Amino acid sequence: MASFRPNGKRILEVHLDGETVRARSGAMVAYEGAVTFKKSGVGAGEGLRGALKRKLTGESLDLMDMTGKGLVYLAVDATEVELIDLHGDTLQVESSALLALGDGLSTAVTFTGLRGATTGQGLFTSTISGHGQVAVLSDGPAIALEVSSDYPLVVDPDAYVCSRGQLQQSFVTDVSWKTFVGDGNGEAYSLRFAGSGVVYIQPAER
Repeated sequence: MASFRPNGKRILEVHLDGETVRARSGAMVAYEGAVTFKKSGVGAGEGLRGALKRKLTGESLDLMDMTGKGLVYLAVDATEVELIDLHGDTLQVESSALLALGDGLSTAVTFTGLRGATTGQGLFTSTISGHGQVAVLSDGPAIALEVSSDYPLVVDPDAYVCSRGQLQQSFVTDVSWKTFVGDGNGEAYSLRFAGSGVVYIQPAER
């Protein structure tokens, strides 16, 4: 079974033993062994219907298939790598933050409401579900924030990376911290997460 291991903070090692692992196209910086690389098929593994849905929604996901036996090193612009283990649950992630996912995981595109509109990413985002490891990118060390029914969480959408759990997301327009710190543009907004789960943020804005 393929495994992911960090090599420092900014490089991901993918150990292959005959499997196929999907990763962000162009992220390979070195490899050892007998490994082949090719662009993922139509819909990046989601089939024709998935490809059409992504085309219509504007939610792009450019992945490559890595197959064989060996060791592949992945990195993107010296961005830090965060590993997340999924055990039958679902991760919602910005496509631009996805680095690699294990062979036991599937991807899809889902409607997220107004969050995407605030970040210029459209109204849809990618979801990853199943059993396996996911590697995501963070501009600086990722921070995992717990959300509970008693303590909802409000975050800046430009710092959002991904989230998991039984979360309800809403769009809040009455928060104006950017105005207070001199970055206001008259369109103050935030994301509010309620329920139970984890939200990952990066210590930088897009």
